[in-house]
Amino acid sequence: MLVFGDGGFPVILFPTSMGTYYENKDQGLIGSASWFLDNGLVKIYCPDSIDAESWYNQGVPPEIRVHNHQCYDNLVLKEILPRATGETGAAKVATAGCSFGGYHAANFAFRHPDRVSYMLSLSGVFDIRSRCEGYYSESIYFNNPVDFLPDDQDPLLWQMGIVLGTADQDICRVQNEHLSAILNAKSINHWLDIRPDSTHDWPVWKMMFPHYLSLIK
Repeated sequence: MLVFGDGGFPVILFPTSMGTYYENKDQGLIGSASWFLDNGLVKIYCPDSIDAESWYNQGVPPEIRVHNHQCYDNLVLKEILPRATGETGAAKVATAGCSFGGYHAANFAFRHPDRVSYMLSLSGVFDIRSRCEGYYSESIYFNNPVDFLPDDQDPLLWQMGIVLGTADQDICRVQNEHLSAILNAKSINHWLDIRPDSTHDWPVWKMMFPHYLSLIK
């Protein structure tokens, strides 16, 4: 894990599909947030992913994939999040991520609204069933935001700051619009931000990220 900043609101920033802990730095996303980091407004934690052992691991059955993902969720909840709140003095964190990192940001935030106050997704994916080859279980349900959110009545969901960033030519635009419709049906306030003349790639994410960080109060 890489950590950027000396203080401020803690942000757990997940990498894209099978990405590494240094991906967001190497792709310039951390650089796009330099003003917030330099002014002590945010502290950004960039953990590694285990996607290659979980959702993207076609060498094991889907029930093992979701088990491995749950281990990762547990790691973030019990090790990374307490470090982030302990170092910053914040009661909760923000989660963020681009593409499949948006899945991690959303799934973790919606599963743990008592620990997350902002969820910032940039071209996120929210339906994990395409990684499960038809397999379905209670564990899949509780790690698939478009499935468990409609039934979730945790009042803290209505207090979360939620941004669904996408682009007009984004391959994930439909998934973002679907999740937005679910949130609208529950009257959960959020911002569906559809950027014009843009696609699913780092240039638009580097414009989105500092904008979304500016919404953290």
